[in-house]
Amino acid sequence: MFATLDLDIRPGSGIGMFELGTSLWAVIDILRGLQHLFPQVEVKFDPEDSATTPVILHLRPHLDLLFSGYHQRLHTICVRKLREPHPPVILRYKDTVISSSAEPLVRVHVSRTFGPTYPGDELKYPGIWFSFDDDGVNEGFKGGITHLEQRTQEVKRIFIRQKSVDGEERDALDEVIPCPIMHGDISSAVIKIHDGVHFNFFSSPLLLQVRIGETTAQDLTIDLGPPSRVHHKEDERMTIHSPNLQVSEDDGSTDYFYNYFHHGVDFLISGQTHVVRKIIIHSNMPGSPLFQRYKRCPWQLEGKPEDDEDDSPPRKHFYEKFETIRRFLSPGEMLPSMLLDRTDEYDNITLPNSSTRLYGYDGVILEVNEASQVVTVMLF
Repeated sequence: MFATLDLDIRPGSGIGMFELGTSLWAVIDILRGLQHLFPQVEVKFDPEDSATTPVILHLRPHLDLLFSGYHQRLHTICVRKLREPHPPVILRYKDTVISSSAEPLVRVHVSRTFGPTYPGDELKYPGIWFSFDDDGVNEGFKGGITHLEQRTQEVKRIFIRQKSVDGEERDALDEVIPCPIMHGDISSAVIKIHDGVHFNFFSSPLLLQVRIGETTAQDLTIDLGPPSRVHHKEDERMTIHSPNLQVSEDDGSTDYFYNYFHHGVDFLISGQTHVVRKIIIHSNMPGSPLFQRYKRCPWQLEGKPEDDEDDSPPRKHFYEKFETIRRFLSPGEMLPSMLLDRTDEYDNITLPNSSTRLYGYDGVILEVNEASQVVTVMLF
């Protein structure tokens, strides 16, 4: 027995529980709780360039969700196989059923519901259009088609995306225009080595500065809200590589992490002073071991200004290859790296690309995958 998908269509905004502009991380998190409706989810991406190319979620058999390449935001929703009964789908517009497995949606019903529009093989309206092609099989007008046959052409696919600006049609590779669902999310994070991170937010003039050695746990709670999780640090294996290893007084305190999964950021906080000691920023690269644990945080790594009057110092971005960032941080020879396999701590778990490499520089460590993409930046 299949549960019926009963979805309301909102042109330029979304459909059902899916809102345009929502992050890939948030949508997959929603889907985890809806396995009775979407038991089969397929993630498609370009493994060689998952930092900049779109990601597609196939929710078989009815929905395809396309996410923008850079900010991983829901850009386009495609509804297809409208009469497929496994599971059946009902579509509503303004509380009126416009399509079901028993009542197909045809051209004349679209015109009656949405009004007149420009002629063409597809019926296009602001924020929505209706196609009579079935997954690439052209079933548009043919020579000799009668007026009745035109009126009763069955809609095969429905596309929902943001409304165009100034009459220009949105391209599938464009980024999503900032919208209310994105308010409060990080739009960019400027990493300043030996200092901290400056966070900018969508649709907000607020600039949040988190400084290593200065910002407290209380500051983070006030500015970012309570963390998704507080995790007490137990893994001290990396300290063996520290050149300045010092034995501190054991007062029983333990360092702890503030995990902000919905922002793509972790903060390591001193158990003694409760001040930020380390900041970890995640790129959420599809195919990497940490994919979907954290939302993508679109970071920029800032270099040293050329002089005191330089107000636009050079930066490297999360989507650039490691070789480019390496030369930016250290123009000299290649530094040695350490191999990290994130599946070592788990039994009977394997991933096709579970290994990453850690490259250490003065004040920052980069975790790099096999496709030469920086998946995490650790600032200390």
